Amino acid sequence: MFNNKNKSKEAGAVKKLYHCLDISQTSNELNVDTDTGLSTSEAEHRLTIYGPNQMRGGGRPSVLKILFRQVANLMTVILLAAVIVAFVTKDWIEAGVVIGVILLNSTIGFLQEFKAEKTMDALRKMSSPTSRVLRNGHQIVVPTIDLVPGDILYLESGDVVGADCRLFDIFNYEADEALLTGETLPVVKESDVLNDPEIPLGDRINLSFASTTVTKGRSKAIVYATGMSTEVGKIAKKLLENDKPKKTPLQKSMDRMAWILLGIAIVCVLIVFGANKFNIKTEVLLYAIGLAIATIPEGLVAVVTLTMSLGVRSLAKKRALVRRLVALESLGSITNICSDKTGTLTQSKMVLVRAWLPIEGFFRVSGLGFEPVGEVTKKRKVEINNSTGEPRVNFAESDKAEDNIRSYNNDVERRSLPSSGSSYAEETVTVHKDNISASFQKLVEAAALCNMSEVKKDERTSEWFGIGDPTEVALQVFASKLSMGKPVLITSKRASEGVSSGQWQLVCEYPFDSGIKRMSVVVANKTTGEKLVFLKGATERVVPCCSKRQDGQEVLTIDSDSLQSYLDPRIEEMGRDGLRVLSIAYRHLTPEEEDADMNKADREHVETNMTFLGLVGIYDPPRPESLPSVMECYRAGIQVTMLTGDHPETAAAIAKQVGILQDQDDLNHGNDGPSDHAVSIGPLVMTAREFDRMTDEEIDALPELPHVIARCSPETKVKMIQALHRRDGIVAMTGDGVNDSPSLKFADVGIAMGQSGSDVAKQASEIILTDDNFATIVRAIREGRRVFSNIQRFCSLLIAGNVGELVCLVLGLAFRDTLGETVFPLSPVAILVNNLLTGTPPAMALGAEKAWPTIMDEPPRSPTSGLFSWEVLSDITFYGFSIGLLSIADFWVVINGFGDGNMAQHCNKDYVEECDLVFRARGAVFATLTLGILLHAYNSRRIRGPMWNIRMLKRVHENKVLFFGFLSGTVLCLLCMYVPGLNTKVLKMKGVGWEWGVVLVTLLIFLILSELYKFGKRKILKPLSIATEEQERLQRIWTETTTLGSINDSNTAVKK
Repeated sequence: MFNNKNKSKEAGAVKKLYHCLDISQTSNELNVDTDTGLSTSEAEHRLTIYGPNQMRGGGRPSVLKILFRQVANLMTVILLAAVIVAFVTKDWIEAGVVIGVILLNSTIGFLQEFKAEKTMDALRKMSSPTSRVLRNGHQIVVPTIDLVPGDILYLESGDVVGADCRLFDIFNYEADEALLTGETLPVVKESDVLNDPEIPLGDRINLSFASTTVTKGRSKAIVYATGMSTEVGKIAKKLLENDKPKKTPLQKSMDRMAWILLGIAIVCVLIVFGANKFNIKTEVLLYAIGLAIATIPEGLVAVVTLTMSLGVRSLAKKRALVRRLVALESLGSITNICSDKTGTLTQSKMVLVRAWLPIEGFFRVSGLGFEPVGEVTKKRKVEINNSTGEPRVNFAESDKAEDNIRSYNNDVERRSLPSSGSSYAEETVTVHKDNISASFQKLVEAAALCNMSEVKKDERTSEWFGIGDPTEVALQVFASKLSMGKPVLITSKRASEGVSSGQWQLVCEYPFDSGIKRMSVVVANKTTGEKLVFLKGATERVVPCCSKRQDGQEVLTIDSDSLQSYLDPRIEEMGRDGLRVLSIAYRHLTPEEEDADMNKADREHVETNMTFLGLVGIYDPPRPESLPSVMECYRAGIQVTMLTGDHPETAAAIAKQVGILQDQDDLNHGNDGPSDHAVSIGPLVMTAREFDRMTDEEIDALPELPHVIARCSPETKVKMIQALHRRDGIVAMTGDGVNDSPSLKFADVGIAMGQSGSDVAKQASEIILTDDNFATIVRAIREGRRVFSNIQRFCSLLIAGNVGELVCLVLGLAFRDTLGETVFPLSPVAILVNNLLTGTPPAMALGAEKAWPTIMDEPPRSPTSGLFSWEVLSDITFYGFSIGLLSIADFWVVINGFGDGNMAQHCNKDYVEECDLVFRARGAVFATLTLGILLHAYNSRRIRGPMWNIRMLKRVHENKVLFFGFLSGTVLCLLCMYVPGLNTKVLKMKGVGWEWGVVLVTLLIFLILSELYKFGKRKILKPLSIATEEQERLQRIWTETTTLGSINDSNTAVKK
């Protein structure tokens, strides 16, 4: 803890509005020399004052707190009460067994939560581990956690900013602040003083904030806030203050069940005392305790925790880290997934997929990712003379009939119809060094040379990676696919490889400037001596620099307005396909410029009188698994909504490719004819501005909420969640930025990105995706459904078994010996042993049950249904009473049906010859109860489906844990019955002989009753889940898409 003096000093350092101070004032305020930085001793002193530069309050809780949470539940309290009673009556065996159960429950829960929190600690340490600072006049690297106010930071492209800081000595510095402000584009920084003290955070361009990323340039900075005093820390502090955990429906159901069972246990104890006329002897008290313990499924908490832990472990292997076990419960109820686009539905790897040149038309580029492997292809028309049958190739045509140009399948330009006597056929041509045109080669060279990025191969992993701006990396990969990457063009190896052009040398560079949105380089050809300027950038900034257009072998003079009008249809078409369009141009230097020093030339003059070369289209391709995953959501009745910061056209195009938008949706194709993914804005695609302007009443009046919201802000995400909640939706929301934290908290299930997500977003979430992949969300939902259905199964099994025991033991109080004292159908220890054999082991086996193939065919489970639906309660009652009545019937049949009805005296205490019949009857009851409940574990695998037919009997070993659990339970049952001393002295029963016939007939009757009961449910009850109209619509989309895919696959197979 800090003393008050230190606290006030810390507050003072942070409350200053440093964007309103110049560098001199800032350095004076923080008492640091910008030329030498802090001394080591001063940095250590300040570290003791301000504390470590980390998020506090949201870390791992203490070990004692985690342990306390494991025992602070009603079920454990009841078990502790049973332990106290057992100790008072000196029943050491029962006390020891119950204590063992409590320890098992607590240990499993403690280890799981402790492990999850340790994993979160590891995730927190992944962000910005080191920083470069100036101390004692030397630049050194220190752990980011050791940064203090006054440190001089060195920042450059690729760095994660370790603390809030005031920038100076800026050179072309840009930062990605999307995690904090939601701004999708990098922010250009300046060091000038800002005079407005209330200027918004995103406009404080002379500051850089913790957890943001430097995307370009370099700068120095003075740290003024660390840890919880940073802007990120302030948001984290608010989230921690409002982070009040609420009980989930599962927890509420288990609490209600615990109270009900507590009441039943008390009533049962009173019944036992009443049946013995409140003559409470030691054996009567022990029987009452045994009956009370039989009422409580003591293994339930452990099995629920273990089942969820297994689900967490399974999801961890599938790259989803569950921070809170209860999130698994909510996953099965999800009706809507609101997902980001970049990196979640897409690969977060910019790829150049298309190029366009005047006359030559569109080129398609294959291959995804950073590996320079792929082909550049173009469709060409071959004119067939119908009279001779000989082909005539038509590579390019005159541009005079531009009005007749149409894009066909986004690749090829279609011209006017062929002349009489001829027909056209299309074929795909692969571009390579032998057939590449001069203009296309120049475009490729410009893409490689007007480029500061690098593409390299990791020698250890053999994976390719890019260094630099993602757009430039995409251009470099494209050039490398044609063996014209920058390393090839500027090295002497080029001539030996037989490439037609000569070697190139970089003369000077005019870097990309976000103000003018273009970049240019001057290069020299060592072979010919000519010097050229290559220019690339946004079309609206490149076109004004051009006065000519490259048309095949010709260069045509054209004014900028005409060029822009000429390019607009192609740009719009590529934009509708979700592509980011760049323009490329070039020009030869004049003789005067070739002799001049171009590094001193005026940039505006250099970038004039350019010749337009062509367009390239770049986009972030969808992950291959995104479309099948979205279709899987539709199959499960889950609507997917894309909330992205991208432009509407890009968002709509990607949404259509991944299946979020369908062909029948109100999205109209462009006027230039159909393309693969061309869509325009419709009612299902909105911008955040349009959606935010609508009132809640207007949103609720919409027949369908938009499936895509572009240019999305954090407030828009929260508004969408609220709209979905008003429609009774259960929402999963993805997010990665600090600004996403409110929506992650507001959603029913917050899902943070593990790779690109901020620490605050991770702490606000319930689940973290370690691969940032949408398909992982779908796998998590499937696992959540499996876990909840398994919990429902084994809860039904455990409580039905308890009901069976209660029915048997309470009705057994009616049996009396010759002294009029009750004869117990089972001894107290036998009751506990039966609990151990039939409780936790088969329940754990059901918890490990694999998901049935139809689990994603059902619509989401209603969150209000809870754990104990009417059908589950009906199952518990029917199976419990069936097992209990059949068991006590066996007791009567053995004693009165086949025996002489003599129950002797004091058979509850010790074995004597006169009690042989009673002890054998107890053996029959023990076998019937134990084996009946173990068989019912198989019943519980299917709620309504038949389990005891030939087809399912062949699958009896499918759940190996259950199969071996049944076998081991049977063996232990036999050991309890036949081991001398254990049976008669401890368990007060005896092994049976001919009574096995009674037991087996009883079990057969139980299986027949079970199948008849399930048959009646299938005929009378409604389907397990009733889909809403919206869910039925989504399932129809999945069916139609799957059917269409099957037809296409069949047609392809037939063609092959």
